[in-house]
Amino acid sequence: MGSANTDHDTSAARKAHVAALRQAEQARQRRRRGLTVAASAVVVAALAAGAVFVVKSRSDDGGGGKAEAAASAGADGKNSGVGAKSAAGGQFVTGPDGVRTWKGTLSRNHVTTPVTYPMHPPVGGDHNPVWADCNGTVYTEPVKDEMAVHSLEHGAVWVTYTGKAAKSDVAALAARVKATPYTLMSPYAQQSAPIVLSAWGHQVSVRSADDPAVNTFLSTYVQGAQTPEPGASCSSGMMK
Repeated sequence: MGSANTDHDTSAARKAHVAALRQAEQARQRRRRGLTVAASAVVVAALAAGAVFVVKSRSDDGGGGKAEAAASAGADGKNSGVGAKSAAGGQFVTGPDGVRTWKGTLSRNHVTTPVTYPMHPPVGGDHNPVWADCNGTVYTEPVKDEMAVHSLEHGAVWVTYTGKAAKSDVAALAARVKATPYTLMSPYAQQSAPIVLSAWGHQVSVRSADDPAVNTFLSTYVQGAQTPEPGASCSSGMMK
């Protein structure tokens, strides 16, 4: 009886946590829409006032504006815009629960070039400035590693599968992902196991959709303690 009560309490707590995440994401989207409307008005006014200044500046500058733009683009350490290096040096260490934890550096630079990751699927490293939409999003085509890694940085869990996964498991996992904010799902041919769940710095392979490790991993790592940017948006990213 005690075990049943504990399971019920855990399930209720998880449902409350997921509901809170969904409400927070919806509030974030409402704030973003309001800011967008206000910013649009400011931009229109700025464009009208700044057009004359831009023309004048270009004529006086003699091309120096290009150097200033390049300096501005590189001012943010996370927005280097170049680079193809990933997490260098490190390895997975498998815990008694089967979860593999990456022991090594996971860099967090924004890059616009392909990244070579030391693990598949990747669990961290340099990534694209645009994240993959991860608000319970199910993709039927592969997602770019660099965009999915950005989603992991925001605290998402990425569910991936190969052609060896049973169709019934894929369908069950898709339904679970759709009901869980801060998750995404996509096919991934390069992984060794039929089904894998990944979070920033952590990964587990499961036998099927009803493997207890699925619930445990989602409960632990969706916006978990490993999240580099907790609360960051999982909406308005890449949708395809």
